[in-house]
Amino acid sequence: MDSLYFPQTERSPLLELDFAKRRMRIEGESYPENAAAFFGPVLKSLAHYLASPAQDGSSSQFLVDLRMAYFNSSSAKALMNIFQLLESAARRGVRIQINWYYHPDDETMMEFGEDFGEDFERARFSLCVLGEDGE
Repeated sequence: MDSLYFPQTERSPLLELDFAKRRMRIEGESYPENAAAFFGPVLKSLAHYLASPAQDGSSSQFLVDLRMAYFNSSSAKALMNIFQLLESAARRGVRIQINWYYHPDDETMMEFGEDFGEDFERARFSLCVLGEDGE
């Protein structure tokens, strides 16, 4: 399965879905004109990958790193759709780790992370405070 890579633009985040490394990364701001069109290929590829028979949980975990600075409501809906796919895969035994990074002075992103994290039962969701160097 081919990986997906969308570079960051003024209105859309960097989005990398690397199946060989079993990871997804989303960084930046997300307010594309059409969030469904932007996130649609990601949802489709991720759903196909997580549903494949090889995803029986026996190999290394699938990692998701999110470093969001801002997102609009339609992007939040797309993130929820991604999270629902990940939680469904975790319920089938795929080990899912989601890291939600935020700056210590960004209470809004911290609160969004807390809210999203409450929806997970099987996937592991971690709130991670970024240091001064952004890591």
